Amino acid sequence: MPFHHTDPKTEQAGGLRHALGAFRYSARAMGLVWQTHRGLTVALAALTVAAGLLPAAIAYVGQLIVDAVIQATETPGEAARWAALRWVLVEGGLVAIYAGVQRGLSVADALLKAQLGHRVNVMILEKALTLELADFEDAEFYDRLTRARRQAAARPLSLARRTLELGKQIIALVSYAGLLLTFSGWAVLAVILAALPAFIAEAYFAQSAFRLFSWRAPETRRQTYLETALAREDYAKEVKLYGLGPRLLQRYRAIFEGLYGEDRRLTLRRGLWGYLLALVSTAAFYGAYLWIAWTAMAGAITLGAMTMYLAVFRQGQGAFTALLAAVGGMYEDNLYLSDLYAYLHHTPQAPEGANLSEGSQPGTGLRFEGVTFTYPGATTPALQDISLHLAPGQKLALVGENGSGKTTLIKLMTRLYRPTAGRILLDGLPLDDWDLAALRRRVSVVFQDFVRYQLTVGENIGAGDEARFEDAEGHRAAARRGQADAFIEALPGGYDTQLGRWFKDGRELSGGQWQKIALSRAFMRAEADILVLDEPTSAMDAEAEYRLFEHLRQHATDKMAILISHRFSTVRMADAIVVLERGRVLESGDHEALMAAGGVYARLFSLQAAGYQ
Repeated sequence: MPFHHTDPKTEQAGGLRHALGAFRYSARAMGLVWQTHRGLTVALAALTVAAGLLPAAIAYVGQLIVDAVIQATETPGEAARWAALRWVLVEGGLVAIYAGVQRGLSVADALLKAQLGHRVNVMILEKALTLELADFEDAEFYDRLTRARRQAAARPLSLARRTLELGKQIIALVSYAGLLLTFSGWAVLAVILAALPAFIAEAYFAQSAFRLFSWRAPETRRQTYLETALAREDYAKEVKLYGLGPRLLQRYRAIFEGLYGEDRRLTLRRGLWGYLLALVSTAAFYGAYLWIAWTAMAGAITLGAMTMYLAVFRQGQGAFTALLAAVGGMYEDNLYLSDLYAYLHHTPQAPEGANLSEGSQPGTGLRFEGVTFTYPGATTPALQDISLHLAPGQKLALVGENGSGKTTLIKLMTRLYRPTAGRILLDGLPLDDWDLAALRRRVSVVFQDFVRYQLTVGENIGAGDEARFEDAEGHRAAARRGQADAFIEALPGGYDTQLGRWFKDGRELSGGQWQKIALSRAFMRAEADILVLDEPTSAMDAEAEYRLFEHLRQHATDKMAILISHRFSTVRMADAIVVLERGRVLESGDHEALMAAGGVYARLFSLQAAGYQ
């Protein structure tokens, strides 16, 4: 864990401000519960009030029973005996009602927990849809997201429950105090003072637990990743082949041991101090016991009053302890909810734009003007001063070593990132001024690391155009263009075949077949006039690759296409070729011009061609 030296006075002042501000999410949590289900919230509140009043009423009736029994023994008679029995029946009825209230609280709590957990998870996922790609690639922000998701289902309801518990214990404490005041105001003060040390200790340990939870988020995420690597089918082949299992399992165990060691130290300290401070409460109770018993022996109070005062003192002590525990728990819940609301209130850095759905110069195509881009946290630009023009119907190939900036250029073109300098225009309109949905309807992309959805074949293809997600005819047409129709029709369920191994009867495809599914997904978006293919045929054989690009040239003449490939037999078919090196344009032109220039492209093409001779 990192250690930063801080001035003690500054740290104390900051800690106080943090403590005072830690309850700022309580009202939001209650509002969230209310919005989730008003009926259950009202029921929970009403039952909480009843649960706060009933124990004092039961204790008071207990006094009446004892005094009535004593009265019946001192002055025997039918009326005295029936009076005592009536109070017994009243107490029995109150106890039955109290049991029903407790059961009702459990039912309402369970129903609200399910609904609220779902609601908060939906809020987290809805927020995720608004985030930029840079947010997901930011390790610090991703840790915050991880912490928010881990606490999403429990903390808001826990905070609402503890807020109601606070109200319940205040009601109970007021009723107990009213009874105790008839004995002595000092007894009320003893109840309060005896519970304070335990509260202070719990608040301190709650903050320590939160700091521990926050610091270890990266380790927890790393442990989750190792668990995935050991138990997921897409890792299994390499893990088994290379014998990595024991090494990864050892790392998993080592992370657990480190986390467990921290948990163990905190738990032991918390338990020890909790026990020692509980002795203070026990000593206070037995001191009050002696005081009340002595008063009863002196004849100042009745035996029934002594019984009631002892019960009320014990229950009042418990109520005040529970009240402080609720406050401490609210403080702890607020600390954790700070992560949730910090995530929900995160605003992606998106510049203000005109939000237009068409450019001022239709038909001018895509233009990069002096585009430079540096990834967040990096010092070296991934792209530097890139200028190029892609006209409608033109096919452009990007060539370069891994890390030369090819995929980064695609991320900028699809507005997954924004240039650090320069601008990108489509039909004469800067990308930042486009309505994002309108812009992305114009573009269809096959990424090198495309997603293999654990869905049916048709849904995997339909994902390329959400508006036609379930369009069966569209699936078939796109599959034909992506050259996937032949093997799909051979599957047992055709386009309804479940893909992947996560679910029952799922079928796994070869790498080349998955790549054809991804290509079909790109062709699903028929209205797109910009087609981006990032290493789209790396898992295909040469014949399939040739047929695909012949099809692209013949049937996509009106589309702009950007191709990234290491196969120069494919690249040479492009109208224009751009060679990138370390984020800069090194060469550009068509195949013949670049070969005549005798530069990097000509050398690489010749080397690759020699391998086939």
